[in-house]
Amino acid sequence: MKSSCVTQVFLLGVAGYASLAMAQTPGTFAATGNMTMPRSFHTATLLSNGKVLIAGGSVAIEAPTATAELYDPGSGTFSSTGSMTTPRMAHSATLLPDGKVLIAGGTIKAGQGLTPSKSAEIYDPSTETFVATGNLLGDHVCQQAYLLGNGKVLIAGGTAHNDQPPYAELYDPATGTFAATGKYVTDTLVYGFNTCEGSASTLLSDGRVLIVWEEDAAEIYDPQTGAFTETGKPAALSYGDGLPTASLLMNGKVLVAGGADDGGVHKSTELFDLSSGSFTPAASMSASHTYHSATLLASGIVMIAGGVLFGGTVIAATELYDPVSDAFRTGSPMLASRCCHTATSLNDGRVLIAGGTGNVASLAELYTPDVLIPAPVLLSVTADGQGQGAILHAGTARLVTVADPAVDGEALEVYCTGLAEGSVIPPQVVIGGRVAPILYFGKAPGFPNLNQVNIRVPAGAVPGSAVPVRLNYLNRPSNAVTIAIQE
Repeated sequence: MKSSCVTQVFLLGVAGYASLAMAQTPGTFAATGNMTMPRSFHTATLLSNGKVLIAGGSVAIEAPTATAELYDPGSGTFSSTGSMTTPRMAHSATLLPDGKVLIAGGTIKAGQGLTPSKSAEIYDPSTETFVATGNLLGDHVCQQAYLLGNGKVLIAGGTAHNDQPPYAELYDPATGTFAATGKYVTDTLVYGFNTCEGSASTLLSDGRVLIVWEEDAAEIYDPQTGAFTETGKPAALSYGDGLPTASLLMNGKVLVAGGADDGGVHKSTELFDLSSGSFTPAASMSASHTYHSATLLASGIVMIAGGVLFGGTVIAATELYDPVSDAFRTGSPMLASRCCHTATSLNDGRVLIAGGTGNVASLAELYTPDVLIPAPVLLSVTADGQGQGAILHAGTARLVTVADPAVDGEALEVYCTGLAEGSVIPPQVVIGGRVAPILYFGKAPGFPNLNQVNIRVPAGAVPGSAVPVRLNYLNRPSNAVTIAIQE
C-alpha cells in the first residue's frame, strides 16, 4: 500500500484466487457422501484444514457414541477418525486458536442410564486423536460454547443433573483448565426450563455474548469484566417448550427465530438491537420451526432449515431471511426431513447438513447458496497464499520480514480479500496460536478490491522466523501465512 512493490504483491495475491464454480444448481440441496453412521445431538466443527469434524452424538435412543468422523469437501466423503475418550451426546465443540477442538460436557452413559458430564477433551487434527483435558467445574448438557477475544472459551447455558442451568465457566487453552466466571443475573431457579437453556445465544459484534433464556429474560456476558448484566426482555416472552436460534447479522443485530411455548411452535421472529439493548418483532416465517438450524451465509442471508412441530412431525422446509428487507422467502426443501442436525458453512461457500432425527439415516447433503462466496484469503508476498504474509508494520511501507520482525504489542496491517462490505462482524486473527486484538477492519484505503485488518501482536506470542498467521471469519478459516516475530 505504501510502495509500488508492495502494491504489486497485493494485486497478484488477489488475482491468484478465482471464484469457485460449482455444478450444483444455486439455491438447492444435493446429496453428498453418507456419514459412517447415523447421528443426532452430535457436533460439527469446521477445521483449519477445511475438513469438518463430526463428533459423538446419539446413534439410537439414549445411545451416545465416542466415534468421530471427518468430512472432506474435496472428495465429498466421510471417513472415520480417532474416537473420543468418552461416549457423549448434546456436548459442545469449539475450535481453539491453535486449530485443536475442545469437546466439553454432554450426556454420557452411567450404568443402565444417562447422566450429565463434567469431562472434557481435546481433538488434535494433526494426529487425529482425542486426549482428556481438565474437567468442567459443573455438569453441562446441551450448553453453548464461544471462543472469546481473549482466547478463552465461555461455557454457558444448558442444564445439569438437577435440571437447572449450571453456572457459566471459562476454559483456558494455555492451562487446560476451567474456572468460574460471573453468575447469571437471571434467577434460573424460578423457571421451568427445558434441556437446552440459553440455546438462543450468540457472540456479539463487540465481543460480548447474548443469552436469551427460554422465558422472558435475556442477559449479556462481558469478557472484560467477567460479569453478566440484564438486557431487554424478548418480544416473544416465552420459548419454554422448544428451542429458538439466535444469529448475529452483518448489521450487528441478532435474529431470534422459531422456538415454541404452550401455544405451539413459533413462526415468529424478533431482532435484538445491541445499541438499544432491546428486542422488537421481526418478519414471520412461512412455517413453524423449533430444533432447527440457522446459518448465516457469507452473503448476509440467514438460512433456517428443518425442525420439528408439536406432535413430533419433523420437517424438511427451509426459509431464507434477508436483513435488508426484513423478509423471509421459502427456500428449496432439504432432501430429508430432519431436526437436531448440524449445518456447517464450508470454505467454498456451501453448507453441509449432517445427521439429526427424522428420515435421514446417515444421509448428508450440501446446500449451494444463490451467491457462492469462498472464505477470505490472506495475501502473501509470493502471491500463492503461502509463506511470508503481505503484512506491514502499521503506518509504514515495511513488510514484516526476518530482517525486520514484529515485536510484542506492535500494531500491524494484515491484507486479505473476502470480508463482507459494510459488515460490523469482526474477523479473528490468530498469530502462533494466540488471538490478536483487532484495531480496525474494512476496505484497504485506495484499493477497493482489498481488505485491511489492523491488529496488535498478542502478548506472549511465540517468537520465530515463520510464525503462522490465520484469519477466521464467519466461522470459516483462511489460508495460513507466516510472519517473523523478534526473538
